[in-house]
Amino acid sequence: MADFGEILRNIGEFGLFQKTVLFALCFPNLLLPFHFASVIFTQSDPERHCNTDWILRAAPNVTTEEQLNLTVPREEDGSFSRCRMFVPVDWDIHDIREYGLNETTGCRDGWVYGSMLYESTIVTDFDLVCDQAHLLGIAQTVLMAGIVAGCLVFGPFAESFGRKRAAQIPVVLMLLFSVTTGLCPNYPLYLASQFVAGIGYGGYRINGVILSTEWIGVSKRSWGACIIQLCAAVGQAILGGMIYFIRDWRLAQLVTAAQFAVITFYIWFIPESARWLLDRGRTDEAKELIIKVAAINKRKVSDSLLEKVRLFSVNVTFFCLSLNVGNFGLDIFLTQALFGLSEVPVHIVCIWLLEAVGRKASLITTLMIGGFLCLLILAVPQSKAIAVTALAIGGRFLTNCAGSICILYVQELFPTSFRQTASGLGSIFSRVGGLISPLLNMLAVYHWSIPIVVYSSLPILSGALCFQLPETRRTELPDLTHQSEGNW
Repeated sequence: MADFGEILRNIGEFGLFQKTVLFALCFPNLLLPFHFASVIFTQSDPERHCNTDWILRAAPNVTTEEQLNLTVPREEDGSFSRCRMFVPVDWDIHDIREYGLNETTGCRDGWVYGSMLYESTIVTDFDLVCDQAHLLGIAQTVLMAGIVAGCLVFGPFAESFGRKRAAQIPVVLMLLFSVTTGLCPNYPLYLASQFVAGIGYGGYRINGVILSTEWIGVSKRSWGACIIQLCAAVGQAILGGMIYFIRDWRLAQLVTAAQFAVITFYIWFIPESARWLLDRGRTDEAKELIIKVAAINKRKVSDSLLEKVRLFSVNVTFFCLSLNVGNFGLDIFLTQALFGLSEVPVHIVCIWLLEAVGRKASLITTLMIGGFLCLLILAVPQSKAIAVTALAIGGRFLTNCAGSICILYVQELFPTSFRQTASGLGSIFSRVGGLISPLLNMLAVYHWSIPIVVYSSLPILSGALCFQLPETRRTELPDLTHQSEGNW
């Protein structure tokens, strides 16, 4: 019997075929961060005042300054109220000027915004201010909930219908609902559209990585996982640049959709995972793919090995079962770009760590040091924006490195028949953190340190728990359940 590692050693562990597939599956990761554009790049408290154009019926030629003086109350510091207005009356303009208005109310006809960093955001388009300001956090949570749902749905989906379909369908969802998000006329439809786009996001993140690494041999497997993550990091930096030049959130969504249209076209030509085909007993299809891959890699595959492929599939069938960018004090575009660029060396270093140090030691070290750096933010005065941002980037650097390690580690711990589900479950739990993060950030109203303490403690605790895991460096991906159990 031949395991799939032997097959890859014969047809090429990381030849032209694997590199082409890896590149094709990496490109969508450059665009995935763009789905956060509408909820990250927002002015949560823009300059504004109530729309009081009602007074123009009485005095069409009144100046803007006088209109504000007559219709908007002032705060204790002398500034115009952002959330209150005087109750409209049917008086003559001379009576309004002489007697003035006293009774106030909330903004009845929307807001007038000024001094905007952006041309348009969901905050200004949907008026998510004053008593509706909490809806911005809900929008962030709904997107993360969609990502969790995508992991939950497309993990088991890939086990039943294949890695290929589980990568193609999420791309189509992201294309369609990037368009609908940019065209949404109201907030409820925006939430629904973002939720489905999040499903596509979560589904692709787990399946794109699995599909690429199942075709890569043990000697280069870390490249498959880390380079895909590297592209996501570059996408974070590109996102900062895109929003710097495109200040309209709707246009940013449509630009994102246009790029996904290209991916939707070529993603249908990505081949299925031969490991999955063998696991499902579809031996003839797997053999055809193996022969094609060998030809692309300019390798020859023997008839004796192809006969072993048939035996392999029988044995498998028999034995196997089935996330606050603008709050660090620096320019938001610069901070976003730094976050993305800081991740680029992360995944390059991660490749070396995985091979030189091993999975277990790398994961423990990056988690615990990353959590400690985040905890150090508590010791730095909040006025020291550069120091706070540096610690945040350092913590993000290491925790992202841990994320790349986990993506590969999970695949090596579980057999082919359960690998996608296990990766999906792992991704679900990682996205739960993103789901609750907007809610945890709200605890800062009680004390600014509460979210930091929570976020810092979790990776430190996780790092400590990792001491129980086995080392899987330079081992083949387990295809059978008993092979996976042998790693422990």
